[in-house]
Amino acid sequence: MHQDTHTRLSGRLGLAIVAGLMIAAYGEAQAASLNYLGQQTLATGTQFAGTQVGGLSGIDYNARTGGYFAISDDRSQFNPARFYGLNLDLAQFQRSNTPGSAGVAFNQVTTLLTAGGSAFGALTVDPESIRLLPGASGPTLLWTNEGQRSAGGFQSPTLRQAALDGGHLRDFSVPAAYMPTGSSSGAAAGDSGIRNNLAFESLTVSKDGKTAWIATENALAQDGPAAAFGVASPSRVAQFNVASGLREREYVYLTDAVTDAPNPAGSFATNGLVELLAIDDSHFLAVERSFSTGVGNNIRIYLSSTAGASDVSGLASLAGQSYQAMSKSLLLDLGTVKNDDGSALLLDNVEGITFGPVVNGKQTLVLVADNNFASSQQTQFIAFSVDGALAPVPEPTSWALMLSGLLALGAAARKQRK
Repeated sequence: MHQDTHTRLSGRLGLAIVAGLMIAAYGEAQAASLNYLGQQTLATGTQFAGTQVGGLSGIDYNARTGGYFAISDDRSQFNPARFYGLNLDLAQFQRSNTPGSAGVAFNQVTTLLTAGGSAFGALTVDPESIRLLPGASGPTLLWTNEGQRSAGGFQSPTLRQAALDGGHLRDFSVPAAYMPTGSSSGAAAGDSGIRNNLAFESLTVSKDGKTAWIATENALAQDGPAAAFGVASPSRVAQFNVASGLREREYVYLTDAVTDAPNPAGSFATNGLVELLAIDDSHFLAVERSFSTGVGNNIRIYLSSTAGASDVSGLASLAGQSYQAMSKSLLLDLGTVKNDDGSALLLDNVEGITFGPVVNGKQTLVLVADNNFASSQQTQFIAFSVDGALAPVPEPTSWALMLSGLLALGAAARKQRK
């Protein structure tokens, strides 16, 4: 082969290889999907070790033991505030609306303790999310207390670290902007801080345990409106340094509006960010749960990223400010999931998500629904396998590196021709 021809072909081949890598990376990111494995359910009133199992609003997988932690949002009204240890046999999950509960086995219940070492009194705490925190001296737990803003009183939201026996280790330093002040409605001029029942729902931890993120379900009172039919809401996502316990950055996640008009019109409806799950240090799975009276629940899982998003930690209020929210793209609307008989998967109040074990070479995801201790609801565990890559399209810096490679190859080819 003539040398010039060989050089041109080599240059083109190099360009083709890099271009192919770019296309492959893009294609792999776009290929991510969730495959429904099945579900298991527990009836309200199920008992374990003298406690009523219910209110499970957060779940996390312990890869070392193969078990799970699940936190109850019981405000010490049925039993003291607590979390459970359990095992889930995903092989027994069924794609059916009457799946049974054979794959769910509780093995432990642990009372969460105050800094003074006692159980929380009734209505003094509102646990919502839980994550296992790796550490050099052994694992501990992080958990969120949602806080309260109501005529019954104000309670500050908290992010807490606990030992596996429930003992209090420390509180993280939550910024003052989250503390409820002003009226109990949160809708009066000058009100600030969390809205009632729309606060610290989300918690996730980086794989190395060095970073934690918490998020509000809806906007703080000073930041914007709560979600409604036709109205989205800007939730704050706060990034904490686990070693120092201090917030480092803060981002905005814009929730969807309520998906369905309530029936009758004017009755209760809500939508919010109910959980985050870290994929890496900037990419997350975000779970939004919409509920409308007379319609029911709508659950959506999004891929979201802080890449390119504004750090709003310096903004006391988001109202009237210019900022870039976190990106989000729909991964799955659970309203489209079907059982083996073709029926739609009946959805309860899903509020928790975790990565589960790898099964048949595929990563699994497990969701849990909070039954609100209501006889008309149930505790629901739903499992999926992950097909493809969850990582979004490479960030602009990655594309820039690939483009630099293309340009370098082109320049080398031209130099060789000369």
